[in-house]
Amino acid sequence: MSSTRLLIVLCCFVSLNLLAQRTPIDSSLILNWEEYDPPSTLVVPETEVTRAKFPFIDVHSHHWRMAEQDLDLLTRQMDTLNMGIVVNLSGRGGQALKDIMDHVNASGHKNRIVCFTNIELRSIDEEDWLENTLKQLEFDVSIGARGLKIYKSQGMTNTDKDGNRIKINDPRIAPVWAKCGELGIPVIIHSADPPSFWEPHDENNERWLELKLRPNRKRGPDDPAPFETILGEAHDLFRQHRGTTFISAHMSWYANDLARLGQFLDDNPNVVVEIGAVIAELGRQPRMANRFFEQYQDRVLFGKDSYQPNEYPTYFRVLESDDEYFPYYKRYHAFWKMYGLDLPDDVLRKLYYKNALRVIPGLDASLFEE
Repeated sequence: MSSTRLLIVLCCFVSLNLLAQRTPIDSSLILNWEEYDPPSTLVVPETEVTRAKFPFIDVHSHHWRMAEQDLDLLTRQMDTLNMGIVVNLSGRGGQALKDIMDHVNASGHKNRIVCFTNIELRSIDEEDWLENTLKQLEFDVSIGARGLKIYKSQGMTNTDKDGNRIKINDPRIAPVWAKCGELGIPVIIHSADPPSFWEPHDENNERWLELKLRPNRKRGPDDPAPFETILGEAHDLFRQHRGTTFISAHMSWYANDLARLGQFLDDNPNVVVEIGAVIAELGRQPRMANRFFEQYQDRVLFGKDSYQPNEYPTYFRVLESDDEYFPYYKRYHAFWKMYGLDLPDDVLRKLYYKNALRVIPGLDASLFEE
């Protein structure tokens, strides 16, 4: 046998021998990606922050049945968290708002609970819609409303009589924004959704798990319009009404691109943002976020969105501690770990209450430090 043939035979023998020794795949070790969530073995200091370092104002909260809500219980929960004032954005307006305000005023907690009003755009084609809406705004402010909340439906899914989407910068609504400026109240607007909702639902989508668990959140490229189109309409509105103060909810969905958010704030001096539902984005970029808060410390307000008392400590931990590699409380929102920003006290005070005291009229400043 030639040396070449001998070498080939030996190679085949070795390969077969190795294949014979390979351990069969254990099917019990196969699991779905969403099930894989091992506890970290990292040993680092952990800080339990159950109460905010300074009293704070939550400018983005929803209490749908506040007219019947136990407000003594609510304020006790607020005290536990060191929340000075909660802003209920679900005031609805008109008689519904009056019922809420009567309940708040009778509770003895009227300096702790603030309400924004809402308007109805679906009746925009009615002849007296504008007149009635402006009258409602004046009435709502007269009974205690401190601002106007615009839901994402009032720029995404609401349609006029012809079935056309009512854009948030529709010129028919312009007198409403001007009236808010005249009344001295801010307008908080939720525009669009996280941009990943418009992206293909595949292995490249960071919100893959959320879209699997909440498939109704998935949007097609033009459902109801592209992400950039909807945000662009809101930004156009901000530019058109410099005399009105706007709060762009959820950091305008730019918390994952703070340089772009900074440019947006530079271009729109009448706009501030709040951090509701985007704390996980801030917590995964502690150095960039810290630089952002330093530069734009006068332009960011504290907000939470869903009122769940047990979730606030995660916000406090991200903002106040220097902890490393800790989880968000909803893995389907953020499968990554977060890091504390360790914000300086002067920045924390502005984020927690000073900026809100400046933006929202009539708040009780005596509840907070100088």
